[in-house]
Amino acid sequence: MLATVFAWIVVALHALFALAESVGWSQMARRFGYSAEATETTRRLALNQGAYNAGLAAVLGWALVAGHGPTVIAMLAYVVAMSIVGAASVRWTIFVIQGVPAIVALALALI
Repeated sequence: MLATVFAWIVVALHALFALAESVGWSQMARRFGYSAEATETTRRLALNQGAYNAGLAAVLGWALVAGHGPTVIAMLAYVVAMSIVGAASVRWTIFVIQGVPAIVALALALI
C-alpha cells in the first residue's frame, strides 16, 4: 500500500514536470535564470522533456491502475536511472526531486 502511494507521488511529480516543461517553460526558464534568447532556444528541448515526463507518468499510472507490478518496478527503476543522468549532466537537485521519491517507491515495491 505504501509503495503504491509513493509510486502515485512519482506519477504526480512527472505530470507536474510535464506541464512545467511544455506549457510553463517561459516561467520555469526565468526561474532558472535563462535569458529570453536562451528560453526560446531551449523551448523545443523543454517540450521534448515534457513529453517524456507525460509519457512516463501515463505508463506508470496505467501500470498502477492495471496492477502490473513488473511494469511499475521497471518504470521506477527507469526514473531512478534518469535522475542519476540528470544529476550528472544538469543539476544535482534532479536526483533529489525525481530520484529520491522513485527510490523510496521502488524499495517499498521490492520489499
